[in-house]
Order: sequence, then structure tokens, then C-alpha cells
Amino acid sequence: MKGPVLYLHGFASGAGSSKGQFFREKLAALGVRVDQPELDGGDFENLTLTGQLEVVDRSVQAQPPEVIVGSSLGGYVAALYAARHPGRFRLVLLAPGFGFARRWPQRLGEETVRLWRERGWMEVFHYSQGRNRRISYRLLEDGVGYEEYPVVSDLTLILHGVRDDVVPARWSEEFATGRPNVRLVLLDSDHQMLDVLDQVWEATKRFVAA
Repeated sequence: MKGPVLYLHGFASGAGSSKGQFFREKLAALGVRVDQPELDGGDFENLTLTGQLEVVDRSVQAQPPEVIVGSSLGGYVAALYAARHPGRFRLVLLAPGFGFARRWPQRLGEETVRLWRERGWMEVFHYSQGRNRRISYRLLEDGVGYEEYPVVSDLTLILHGVRDDVVPARWSEEFATGRPNVRLVLLDSDHQMLDVLDQVWEATKRFVAA
């Protein structure tokens, strides 16, 4: 791999995330450029999947990548984008957040979602900024318009922790079923996978070099 890599961070994260910096350092050692856009476009409160896809498109137009690496919600966004632009990338998805619009209400609970909808916003902890931030209900409204499992034809590697209680690994298992272009690697880790980053990197390096 010589061409650039596009790295898409997860929800309430940023370009300076631990995994993002890990990949940047590893790829830099190989002489590979990495683009790590802020997917909220500078407006976290009004974050939507549509807005994130627009950020991705601008990054792709400015510096077409060979590989897109996406973490959590960024992995789902990567799959959505690749499904709409087939035959252009390889994908590495880290605990991808498939089924976003169905999983979030299930995880938050009916009452929390009701209050979020009525108020129009709720507070969440922004890991990159280290403080609570508002997030508009438009995120969920917009998300309903997107498919739970994008139809991706590109070669795809998924790495997912079997102890993930944020995005259970079964979502990746269902996505990979019947798709010969998708390789799923399950790891003994949680959603962050910070304790198995060396395994994540070795699998990624083999995949993009194949």
C-alpha cells in the first residue's frame, strides 16, 4: 500500500482519538499519508449521517484514498459511503456501528428517546473534548433514512471485539454472512479494542498488502 488512507473516527470522538493516532503513527512509518477529518464539520450539535457523508466526500475528492479505515460509527459511515461509490476502496472497519437507527433507541431506552425527541437535544459526553455536549435529535431522524447493512462490494476487513457491549459483535457477524468479499476477525476485547491494537494492526497490514 502506497496510496493515502482515510481514517474516520467514531461518535463523539475526533481526529486525535487513540486508535486514530495509533494508525497515523503506524502508517507514517510505512510512508503512507493519512487523512483524519473531523466528521462533525465543526458543528457537533447538528451532527447527522448525511453531514458526515458530505465530509467524507470532500476528503475523498481532495485526496482519493486507497483504503478507508472506520471506527464504530465511522465504520458504518465508511460502509455507507463505499456502498454508494463501489469499486474504489478497500475497507477496514473497527467495531462498525451497523444498524445505527435501530440500535440507539434500544440502547438508550424508550423514555430517554422520548425526552430527546421532545426537547430536540440531549447531552452526551464528547470523548475528544472531555466534556458534555448537546446532540440534536436530527441525528436519529436522519439516521432512519439509511440502511442498517450497506451493500458493500469492495474487499472489507472487519475487526470486532467479542466483549463489545456498545455494538455487539453479532451486528458484524450478520453483515459478513453470505458476503465473500468480507473477512470478519473476532478478537477477545471490548468496543475500544485498545488492548489488542497490535493484533488489529497486523491484521490490517496483511489485508491491505494482499
